[in-house]
Amino acid sequence: MKKLIIGAISLAVMLAGLVAAPVGAATCPAGTPKEGQNVTSIAQCSMNADSSTPNNLWDTINAIINVMIAVIGIVSVIMMILGGVWFLTSQGDPGKVKKGKDTILYGIIGLIVALLAFAIVNFVLEGVFGSKGTGGGGTGAGGTTQITNNEGKN
Repeated sequence: MKKLIIGAISLAVMLAGLVAAPVGAATCPAGTPKEGQNVTSIAQCSMNADSSTPNNLWDTINAIINVMIAVIGIVSVIMMILGGVWFLTSQGDPGKVKKGKDTILYGIIGLIVALLAFAIVNFVLEGVFGSKGTGGGGTGAGGTTQITNNEGKN
């Protein structure tokens, strides 16, 4: 029982460390959209001034899917931790050992599925909506200019 209490307290301290936000302020460096402004986190410096509204459908869909996949990933990690606690506190009971091992296995499978879903969804959305400004084809103005230059030399 003492080990269970210590384990629960340790888990609570670890989760509190993940959730706690650092207190303080930072000033954005030069070359960022919020240059010279005071922000609570340096990560906010790279955001556009009007980052509360997405620019287009791509940003909206991408944000929603990424949040959902992040939640799935967090839940699967919590399930792995919970399965480990169940496994360690099983005291040799075969039913509890199996329950703990299965929970860890399903947590790992959930994490793998979340990572693959993230990769696949972003790959498909990038293909559907196209890349931002990096387009590909070689028949643009550069090709026309080159032909014109070659004709001018003849």
